Amino acid sequence: MRCRAGDQVETQRSGDVGQSALYEINESAGPEGETQIVLSAPRPAGAVEPALAEALTNLDNDAPLQLWIQEVASGDDEAAQQHGFVPYRDLWQLRCGLPAQPSGLKTRPFQPQDSDEFLTVNNRAFHWHPEQGDMNADDLQQRMSEPWFNAEGFRLHYRQSRLAGFCWTKIHGDHDPALGEIYVIAVDPDFSGRGLGRAMTLAGLEWLSAQGLTQGMLYVESDNHPATALYRRIGFVHHHTDRAYRRVSGLTSSS
Repeated sequence: MRCRAGDQVETQRSGDVGQSALYEINESAGPEGETQIVLSAPRPAGAVEPALAEALTNLDNDAPLQLWIQEVASGDDEAAQQHGFVPYRDLWQLRCGLPAQPSGLKTRPFQPQDSDEFLTVNNRAFHWHPEQGDMNADDLQQRMSEPWFNAEGFRLHYRQSRLAGFCWTKIHGDHDPALGEIYVIAVDPDFSGRGLGRAMTLAGLEWLSAQGLTQGMLYVESDNHPATALYRRIGFVHHHTDRAYRRVSGLTSSS
């Protein structure tokens, strides 16, 4: 599944190193309500340390912080450690060519009356997840109000008159070529072990391919080994890693 840093929060401030805006500061956006710094990509080589130093001048030295470095590269861990940050989570972006294999699965688009059932399945499937778990009606409405939202690309699969799984897609038209993302995908735990994860992924890719897209993409936790193995069998390959860090009091090498 996919949940990226800064994805569900309003950017409060941004800064510039050289000509490009390299970071965002999102207040109360971390998994425990801490302030979040996101260093964006692409960026010049060696830009992480000065961008992070500038971002930190706007923040309380003692406040808990979460840092995300998008498309982490060699030397970025050391730059983060200079300011007291240690890595704890890797989110992989995987990509595949389209069209993919046929899913053989009957799905239908999301409708507003599906909200309660969707939230129940989502929260059962993602009870462990720091961002996607514990989603409520307001969270859902916020995402549905985003300009990219398309109910046709929010595919639901029913079995035994119950929502068994869903695949929520998103089209990134600002990429060249456009990217079709498997934004969130889940199977109700009652229906696990029946191959629905693979079929739901392929159903989402089918819908994206039908929109004329030639490249599919998703995000997955690096340590979710069953999911990464499944996606590789479908044809996904690793494109880059986004890495999360926590600030540890007293851990700096720049002083």
